[in-house]
Amino acid sequence: MRAGVFLAYWPWFSPAEQVELAVLADGLGLDSVWVAEAWGQDAVSVLGLLAGRTQRVGLGSGLLQIPARKPTATAMAAATLDVLSEGRFRLGLGLSGPQVSEGWYGVPFTRNLARTREYVDVVRRTLAREPIQLPLEGGDDPDHPPTGLGKPLKLLTRPVQDPLPIYLGAIGPRAVRQAGAIADGWLPFLLNPAEPEVLMGPLREGAQEAGRSLAQIDVAPVVPVAIDEDRGAARDAVRPWLAFYLGAMGAKEKNFYVDLAERHGHGASARAVQDLMLGGDRAGAAAAVTDALVDAGAIATTPSGLDERMATYERAGVTTLVAVPCGEDRAGVVRALAAATVTL
Repeated sequence: MRAGVFLAYWPWFSPAEQVELAVLADGLGLDSVWVAEAWGQDAVSVLGLLAGRTQRVGLGSGLLQIPARKPTATAMAAATLDVLSEGRFRLGLGLSGPQVSEGWYGVPFTRNLARTREYVDVVRRTLAREPIQLPLEGGDDPDHPPTGLGKPLKLLTRPVQDPLPIYLGAIGPRAVRQAGAIADGWLPFLLNPAEPEVLMGPLREGAQEAGRSLAQIDVAPVVPVAIDEDRGAARDAVRPWLAFYLGAMGAKEKNFYVDLAERHGHGASARAVQDLMLGGDRAGAAAAVTDALVDAGAIATTPSGLDERMATYERAGVTTLVAVPCGEDRAGVVRALAAATVTL
């Protein structure tokens, strides 16, 4: 099993820390560094910076938000990052949720499976340098008709990789099944290695329906990781991250992470966290994340326990563990991951 580092977005990591940890991961021989976006820092800009500051480590978007960009714009960004990194880029895509899609981007959160499949198809065809012409927006407005001068265009540059790998972030059963059918890699959150089939089952089903095997998919869960001689302190270090996703990444009526926690048997805890976070009590929300929920969705361990905790993910079918370094010594977490990967 490989190990990568998830450097999220500001303010969880500062720009200087993203560079520092990416350079460290590069020097230690870790597999990859991943950058995300929500409704603040974008991922493309940071990945461009990291491409110039690293030499070997893979660089991934985890994730670029589908409603934020036309698929042709995403393909241009992916090709650019692949060239700048000399063939090290991995394109992770995700729909985000209805609050971000509709509130931040003004894009209806509908037809999600079909929209993802269509988007991935256009990105792949654009990167393959096929001529592309997207449907016009507002073409039926009689007061502002289009010029009619649009034509199919072919990407001017060539990505280094052929094909460039596309990952999907998905945790809903149908979305995971689709990832198994069409993605080169899969970036879930809250994958519980003690109950991997909750998520791995739909992935396997989707792969089999498409005539594929799981061996063709990089299973790369994002996992908060904290290491401390005091296991309670390690658990406390990951609680704010879990609380943010359970409480702030979705509405009361629609939060995919709460739904997944429910499927793992931690629904009561997840809903308590969500209620406190939505009520503005971030500290209370973090404190409400139970030890059982921490252990289901994160690695919070002592130094001597890290190897075995990572091994549980490998036995569950994970091929790349994408770790979110948590706690005061995040560089120490990256170093420990590199050492543990060598021993697995």
